[in-house]
Amino acid sequence: MLSGTALAATALIAPRGFGLESHSPGSQPMAIVCIIRYEIDPYQRDAFKEYAARWGRIIPRCGASLLGYFLPWQGTNYVAWGLIGGLDSLSAYERYQERLQQDAEARENFKFAAERRFIVHEERNFVEVVAGALETAALSRQGQ
Repeated sequence: MLSGTALAATALIAPRGFGLESHSPGSQPMAIVCIIRYEIDPYQRDAFKEYAARWGRIIPRCGASLLGYFLPWQGTNYVAWGLIGGLDSLSAYERYQERLQQDAEARENFKFAAERRFIVHEERNFVEVVAGALETAALSRQGQ
């Protein structure tokens, strides 16, 4: 489910080297990051952690870059995130999704999630990195 939520800022945690360069309108290539927001059963946190760890092997094999999966730490106990990059267009994302459906380990991971029911809700947002707004380090604060 796509929605217009203000989740784009979470893409700023993506490390360099994952095809996240920004572009000018009309130029190529365009870097797309898929941000997945999960609502999980907080009592099945370990099951979600296992599910997320499995994607570390699967996603790169299927043609995308796994930027990371993130479990709740403080704040809500039921919101987790997945960030997938290395895609230059939505059609590249669609080809990646097709490869996932062909991958036996990916199908098994989807089955694991369906059987255990630890994902209550999932939404995907596609964002583009803004030039000059990625990995901007904190200024040193002398005297503090």
